[in-house]
Amino acid sequence: MRGIGTGSAGSNGSPGGSFRILHVSTGNVCRSPITERLTRHALADRLGDPLWGGLIVESAGTWGHEGAPMEANAETVLADFGADATGFVGRELLDDHVIRADLVLTATRDHRAQVISMGHSAGLRTFTLKEFTRLVRAIDTATLPPLEDGVVERARALVRAAAALRGWLLAPTAEADEVYDPYGAPLPFFRSIGDEINEALDPVVTALTGVRASA
Repeated sequence: MRGIGTGSAGSNGSPGGSFRILHVSTGNVCRSPITERLTRHALADRLGDPLWGGLIVESAGTWGHEGAPMEANAETVLADFGADATGFVGRELLDDHVIRADLVLTATRDHRAQVISMGHSAGLRTFTLKEFTRLVRAIDTATLPPLEDGVVERARALVRAAAALRGWLLAPTAEADEVYDPYGAPLPFFRSIGDEINEALDPVVTALTGVRASA
């Protein structure tokens, strides 16, 4: 789904004032739509602003089902969290999506490698979701710009800090950085993947916004 908001990413050749987060999976009908919409939901909960202070959240798939709806089980998972699934349309990952993104979060290491292989100096701003979560947990958020300076500046600083830590804070196992594909699986497995994604997103959104989730 094309991101809400009209600005484009500030650190990749576009005017400042926005920060674009791109979630990537394979088909863009299960994992990345769930992650996109849960991110939007969490940001709205923390910031209470429909434009989330300049943060634009979208998704695409390396073998994206262009124009396809979200999987029904993915919609159910989003409903469980109170997140909005309406209006979603699948997209195939294009060069322009990577060029415009300030932060790319992928479901797996293979997706991360595919994004980086597209070029566009994507290496320092592309992580698996769980990898980024692990790095964010190790960052002292007191060293980030305060929210008063704007969420965009805080987000850019967070990505730089995570990139600097990557070579020093490795995953305990390769599988620790993966979110497995629930495509074709029954609803309970979709729900377990939704819980996994939501758990990984929570510290990221807290670090971005400086605000913890409401009870």
